[in-house]
Parts: sequence; structure tokens; C-alpha cells
Amino acid sequence: MDDLENLIQMNENTGHYNIKPGTLENKKYDFIIVGSGSAGSVIANRLSEIPNWNILLLETGEEATPLTDIPGLAPFFLFTQYNWGYLMEKQDNFCLGLTDQRMHWPRGRALGGTTIINYMIHVRGNKHDYDRWASFGNPGWSYEDVLPYFLKSEDASVRINDPPYRHKGGYLSVGDVPFRSQSVHVFVRAAQELGYKYVDYNGKEQLGVSYVQATIRRGLRCSAEKAFLMPVRNRTNLTILTKARVTKVLIDPQTKEAYGVEYVRNKKRHIVNASKEVILSAGAFNSPQLLMLSGIGPEDHLRELGIPILKALPVGQKMYDHLTFLGLVFTVNESIVVQQEEVLKDSNNYLQLIKKGAGAFTTIGGVEALAYLKTNVANYTENYPDMEFMFIGGGLQTDKGVAYSRMFRIDETIYNRIWKPLENAYAWSVLPMLLHPKSYGYLKLKSKNPFHWPLFYGNFFTDPNNEDVKTFIAAIREVQRISKTPAFQRYNSQQVKTPIPGCENQIFDSDEYWECALRYISATLHHQVSTCKMGPSDDPEAVVDNKLRVYGIRNLRVADTSIIPLTLSAHTNVPTYMVGEKASDLIKEEWMQYNTNNFLYK
Repeated sequence: MDDLENLIQMNENTGHYNIKPGTLENKKYDFIIVGSGSAGSVIANRLSEIPNWNILLLETGEEATPLTDIPGLAPFFLFTQYNWGYLMEKQDNFCLGLTDQRMHWPRGRALGGTTIINYMIHVRGNKHDYDRWASFGNPGWSYEDVLPYFLKSEDASVRINDPPYRHKGGYLSVGDVPFRSQSVHVFVRAAQELGYKYVDYNGKEQLGVSYVQATIRRGLRCSAEKAFLMPVRNRTNLTILTKARVTKVLIDPQTKEAYGVEYVRNKKRHIVNASKEVILSAGAFNSPQLLMLSGIGPEDHLRELGIPILKALPVGQKMYDHLTFLGLVFTVNESIVVQQEEVLKDSNNYLQLIKKGAGAFTTIGGVEALAYLKTNVANYTENYPDMEFMFIGGGLQTDKGVAYSRMFRIDETIYNRIWKPLENAYAWSVLPMLLHPKSYGYLKLKSKNPFHWPLFYGNFFTDPNNEDVKTFIAAIREVQRISKTPAFQRYNSQQVKTPIPGCENQIFDSDEYWECALRYISATLHHQVSTCKMGPSDDPEAVVDNKLRVYGIRNLRVADTSIIPLTLSAHTNVPTYMVGEKASDLIKEEWMQYNTNNFLYK
């Protein structure tokens, strides 16, 4: 209840969150941060710890309504002004079962960025992920290097945990999701029957099964805005300006030095200067867009659009993403799953949320447990996963087609064939997530007009050896094994075998059938990375160095998901908080005598 009251009060009394237009031009700022998502909010918080530095944080969106803090309403906010509303471009032989064969690529457009509309799943990733970053020429980014930053951020209240890997007292609340259906306990038991260990997947070991952990506080969303901005909103050296659309980084063409940004607010163009640095934290889509609009990007592409070239770099040329498959649905013979209609009708659920931060409205998109596995087709020797399973005590049918199927743009014909008959049945689902795809896409500008969306090309399932499809099929077989365990067979768990329209000519459950199904009803989980890749100077794909400085341009950094150089065994939200924490120390080290050991969690 305190959180709801605080949020309402914050919307009424916004402190530094809204500044009158025209008041910034005559003020001197040391640092300008573009974007208030996971990384940008952290950087604004940490840099403003230095009292003699003036910090400006610019955000295109506005403050979110307190309703966005109710986890159970998350799907609905994808259809509001808090989402940029991006769509992937059409791809041959993919998205065949989605509306117009195009996929939603949601990104947050609000104070707090995508943490306002995401599903709050808290996963750091695997030790091997970060050790690979370092081994590819990025010193300072090994697991040993970055773990202190994960710990520094978090205020953990996870019941089953590995104590050396958890911390209390940080800004970001991390905890168990209060609501659990009976079916999630069945899933956890079933996985254990197959040999999966119960683990704290953010602890010493990741391979295994666990109830999901989330960035929630007393049952409500703990966004970047709530965690990192609200506590410091009254710092006199921090200015936070919403509804400010940055259109260009200002760079001296002779010295190649960034000195400010151009932004539009209330249909007026403004310029504001930075004496030390401009920091782009606008995300995997908008940071590369701004770089290219400012003359930093692929030479041929910029020349084609008539943008003067300041530095030729492979901006946007590589983009990894995490894909999931939507078609693994199983029925059971008892009401152990979630029925959305019953949730909405039960007034006790509202009371539990308000009074205790508990009840069915604390569910995070229906995800209740995670399992990590290394499939039998993995081609590496290290002991880390290539697949994540997200268990859902329901499915796209849970809300009778109101939001979940629309969220994934499932074609109405396919929804009516597969999920509509299940609307009054008891069904559970698993969303398998491919952690380390071999396929990758790219983005480019549509034009030099900063208000035009970039063009997004996923290129899913295009790896020459078809390894991504094979890994998915191996994962499907494993989910089928879980359904057949004694734990699930107690409830007569049966896979839904209705053929997906378009795949009827394939024999159901053959590899050929599953490949067809994958090409019809797969969708992104919104974890795009690498569009401003971090790497050494001899890496032809690198845009920034290991200190996140843009190559060839002084006083310009990128710090967000776009710098992540390789795929992660994680959802990208929490790793991006880590990037923000580390970037803050890198900036402090460069601009003052600063000992990072004074700030790191011990």
C-alpha cells in the first residue's frame, strides 16, 4: 500500500521530473544521459552522488501511471503510449502465423524505460557468459569483475538462495513472486523427477529448476524509475526532463568531440551542452539510431541517406535476440492452473494486492518457474545452458484472447484453432527460450528523419546449419518428457495435438512438423543486444571499447543492452543494470580520483 500511495503522490508532486521548456539552455551540465531505462537510471543516480557534477537525464516518454506497477496488468500496457510500438520487418519463411507476418518488438517509452512494461524476470546470466566477454578482448568484464556490480544493485529477499551471491540493501528489490498456482509446484517436482536440481539460478549454479525471481517490491513492480530515480529525485545536481525526444548528438567535426545534444520538446527544438560527456542509454534500438543520425555508422548506409559521415563504424550491423516458441500446451484434469476470469471476479485478489502485496495480481505475465538445461545437441564443452524453460500455469487462452495472443500478434485463425477450444479447459504451457542463437539480425535507418522508426530485421532461423531449429526441437522433446513424469501424470497431463494451421501436411510430432510450427508461431522475448557491440579495436564488429567509449569520438559513451557483445543465459534487464553500475564507475575513474573499491559491495 505504501508503494501505491507513494506512486500516486509522485504523480501529483513530480519534483525535478518535469522542467519548464527553455530552462536548460542557459544551465551548464557536466554529463547528459539519454534514456532513463535500466542503465540510464543507474548512471543518473550514481553520477549525481558527486555533488559538484551537474547531471541531465533526458527521457522521450513521461511518467507512468501507478497502474503499471501491478504486475498482473503488464500485458495491457504493451498497447499504450508507454510502448514505442515497433514491429519487425517481414521475413521469408518465418512469423507465418502472426498478423501480417510481423512480430511485435516492444520497447518502453516512459520514465524507467522498458522496466515499466516488461515482465520483471530477474536473471543475471551464467559465469561463462561474462568470462566469454572478457576472453573476446574485453578486460574488466569477466564474471569475477561484474558480480560485485550485480550485488551492489540488489536488495534481495529470495527465500531459497545462495548467500555469497546475494545482497541486501541495494536500490533494486529482488524477490520471489508471491502468487503461485498449484501447477507450478507440479512442474518443479516433475523437473526434479527428471534429475534437475533445485537451484538459486542467480547463485553458484544455473542449471536446474527454480521458482521465478522478479524485480518486485511488496508485490508491485520495482522499475528503474522506482529503484534508482525516485530515491534521488531531490538531488539539486540532477535534472530529469521527460517528454524530451533527443534527435542528434552534437559532435565537433574537426575535433570529433561530443559536446551536447539536440532534442525536441513541445514541438520546439532545443540544444543543451555537456562539458564532460554525452552518454547514450537509449537501448538496443534507439542508441544505434542516434549514433547513425549523428554521423556514426556504416559508411555506405549513411552516404545513401545523405548523412555526413563523422566516423564509419558497424552500428546496428549485428543484433542477437532471444526467441521463444508458443505452441507447447498441455491439458490437465483438475483446476490446478490459473483461470483469468476467476481471478478478475474474486474481490479477494484485489484486497490481497492492496493490503499485503500478494494474490493473483502479483503474477508476472503468468511465468511462475524457470528451468535451465544444456540440450543433447549443444556443441560446446562448458557446463552452461543453451535453453531456458518458462513455466506458465495457463497460456495464451488464459485471458480468452484479450491480451496475451495480441501481445504476440497471433493470427486469429490460429488462435481459434489452437487456443480458443482451451479457454474453458485446464491447461499449462512452457515457453522454451533459445539462449545462444547462431542466427542474428540487424537494424538500419529508414531515413534521416529522426522521427521515423528504424527498420528491424530479425533473420531468425537463418543459420546455415539449422542449429537453432535443432536446439528448439531438442527442447520440445524435453518438455514432453516433463509432461510424462509421475508428477504431471497424476493430473493426466496431455499435450494438445491440434495441428497448427499451415503445418497439417506434416506428421504431428515429427521433427519436420516442429520445424514448421517453429516457423509459424515463434516470437521474440525482447532481449535484443549487440547493436553497438563492445569489443577490442581490432574487432571489425566493435562500436565501443571495453570502457564503453565510442571509437573515434571523444566524450561519447554508450551504456545499455546495445553494448552486450555476445548472447546471454539471461533476460537482459538485470545485466543492463549491471552495465549501468559498471559504466558509472568507469566514468568516475576517468573524470576524478576515484577508488571503485569504496563503492563496491564487499
